[in-house]
Amino acid sequence: MKLYSSLTKKYIMSLAGLFLLMFLLVHLTINLLLLFDDSGGLFNVAAHFMGTNPIIQAFQWVLFGGFAIHMLIGVILQIQNWMARPKRYNKRAISEESYFSKFMIHTGIIIFIFLVIHLTDFFVKKIGGVVPEITGGELAGMENMGILVVEKFKNGGYVLFYVTVFLILGFHLDHAFQSAFQSLGLNNNKYTPFIKWLSHFIAIVISIGFITIPVCIYFFK
Repeated sequence: MKLYSSLTKKYIMSLAGLFLLMFLLVHLTINLLLLFDDSGGLFNVAAHFMGTNPIIQAFQWVLFGGFAIHMLIGVILQIQNWMARPKRYNKRAISEESYFSKFMIHTGIIIFIFLVIHLTDFFVKKIGGVVPEITGGELAGMENMGILVVEKFKNGGYVLFYVTVFLILGFHLDHAFQSAFQSLGLNNNKYTPFIKWLSHFIAIVISIGFITIPVCIYFFK
């Protein structure tokens, strides 16, 4: 029963993680608009759509729920592993464990702290009406989220923190993506090399993609 319970938790956490991965890809796509439009118009239009569309707004709560489930189950499984490790693992088993899998809980906590700061900087300010509005042109009256992001990315300390977190996120995603396929029973000798390559590729694309944005804004805008 305990084994079934553990596998069920891993299954749910994996599905929630894959769901969050799709969100990251969408979020990255929108953020990259800042690099292709100096006026920030495209980004503001996309941000306005995401912030006012009722379907997206409802989906937002599903996203928060998915993150909460992923984080909660991850913590529970880690605590269970810590409690069971003296009985279940020998030195050889520990040495064969993926290096980064030992630190998934730590990288997860760092990502959570960043998320709280990130939401405070943008989401909370948006709700509180702190974000300035565009005063002229076709986008008049629309919240200028673009200028808020650019101002944050002009702060060298914030950029360094942001880059560090997304490097950590890359390592987290690399291991998590492979683990998700294993937990879902989709990992075997035939497909394992491709899954590993795909996990490396996705982790690099997402981490480098997010890192490129603040670096380019800080040095070139």
